[in-house]
Amino acid sequence: MQRFELTHVPAAYACMLVRRPAEEVFRAFTDPAVTSRFWYSRSSGPMVAGAELRWEWETYGASADVKVLAVDQDRTIRFEWGNYEQPTTVELKFTPQAAETTFVEVTETGFHGTGDELVQWLNDTVGGFSTALCSMKALLEHDLELSAVTDHHPA
Repeated sequence: MQRFELTHVPAAYACMLVRRPAEEVFRAFTDPAVTSRFWYSRSSGPMVAGAELRWEWETYGASADVKVLAVDQDRTIRFEWGNYEQPTTVELKFTPQAAETTFVEVTETGFHGTGDELVQWLNDTVGGFSTALCSMKALLEHDLELSAVTDHHPA
């Protein structure tokens, strides 16, 4: 098998157009009462600048510590999470479009590792954020709770 080396560490990227106003889509990520309906099952608090949070995915017995670095109301959220010896940074961007729609972009950077390990991490990240975005879209546009994140890796 041929091995490859990356000359730079790539970013994971996922995006979705949501047919709701930017302030509503932004709130879906900052307010745990909404976010817990499509992504994690529990948060220790809202996404506000400087917050140090604990997110839980009870179905998986998993959790993540989150440090909120910056919040620009209705525009951007930036946070660190993961292994705090090697955290990654996530940026959520909310760009208003015509007809009260919002283009949501998720970019995660700061990955460590090489080869297959790095490719797997990037693949899992893009898949996870894509699933969360689809679930959020269904919730906000149609008031449907898909349970897609919960069902992503069934026991």
